[in-house]
Amino acid sequence: MEGCTHYLAMVLVQLIYGGSDVLIKLSLQDGLNPIVFVVYRHVLAMVLIGPFAYVLERKQRPSFSISAAANIFLLALLGPTIFVNVYCAGLTYTSATVASALSNVIPPLTFLTAVLLGMEKLKIRSARGQAKVAGTIFCIGGSLIFTFWKGGYLLKGVEKTLINVHNAEEYGKIKHVQENWIKGSALLLMSYTAWSAWLILQAAVSKVYPAPLSLTTLMCFFASLQSSFLALFFARNPSSWRLEWNLQLLTIVYFGVLTTALVYYLQAWCISHKGPVFAAMFSPLQAIIVAVFSAIAFAERLHFGSLIGALLIIVGLYCVLWGKRKDTLVAEHGEIEKVTLDDIKVLEISMNDISVVNPVTREET
Repeated sequence: MEGCTHYLAMVLVQLIYGGSDVLIKLSLQDGLNPIVFVVYRHVLAMVLIGPFAYVLERKQRPSFSISAAANIFLLALLGPTIFVNVYCAGLTYTSATVASALSNVIPPLTFLTAVLLGMEKLKIRSARGQAKVAGTIFCIGGSLIFTFWKGGYLLKGVEKTLINVHNAEEYGKIKHVQENWIKGSALLLMSYTAWSAWLILQAAVSKVYPAPLSLTTLMCFFASLQSSFLALFFARNPSSWRLEWNLQLLTIVYFGVLTTALVYYLQAWCISHKGPVFAAMFSPLQAIIVAVFSAIAFAERLHFGSLIGALLIIVGLYCVLWGKRKDTLVAEHGEIEKVTLDDIKVLEISMNDISVVNPVTREET
């Protein structure tokens, strides 16, 4: 069971992201200010996770140096600040379908960057290397088929929607201006590039600051400051900061508790053990989760293309994880061989240094 913990954690992360995708679309339509949303969610997450970080990682937490502060500040800038704000801005100019399709750049971009930086080993002539490349292609292709292939109906959701919201028919389609689709797509690509860089940097920072709870708390703190600074220019209206018992408050609480506090911690923990590519390859699962939720809650229909795309995503994910598992086994085998050879050398040196005394002549041999 211990070997499955990282896999279960990343599946849970995608389940939470699936719910957050639904809430943020509805809340943006309801008038939620993205910058205010980023500030509130990270302040809430910091307040929740901070005490646990202080108590549980007192001995594990390294000293907070200027270098560590700069790295965590950059980490907060790439992920919570740039990604979320630019992503929300992109959604205002294009549709959620385009956003879902463009999100497929995250796994290959992360994979390619990790290979170029030497963080991910790729031996293209080996079976495990070919499995990782093929799996990445399968995930991308499956996500595109899942998004764009609207073939004959195969499954149908519930007859009556379980969740009723105003403009429910607009679910999954943030109001946008047709002429600005290029601008929206460019913003979305910028946000996904920032997220990919965040995954890569997260792996590097986790090595020098191996305290995931404290790292998450500090990242939320810096993200709150950064977005508060942006709010001075783009969210001056006091009414946008007013909280009421509505969908917007539910979204802020959901993101603060689950999508920020819990997910950031789980991702930091998994990346520190498995690397950034491992975390990125689970991203295509989110499209499947959102589609299933939409079929159940909003009575949306699942197409035949959805089933084919989901199957390809699962096969691709399995191929990549199989390849990474083989990498781990090869690395562990190499470490065992290295330790064995070192032990043999030590034993040989020790035997050469041993002096044996002849009991008859009393001379050393």
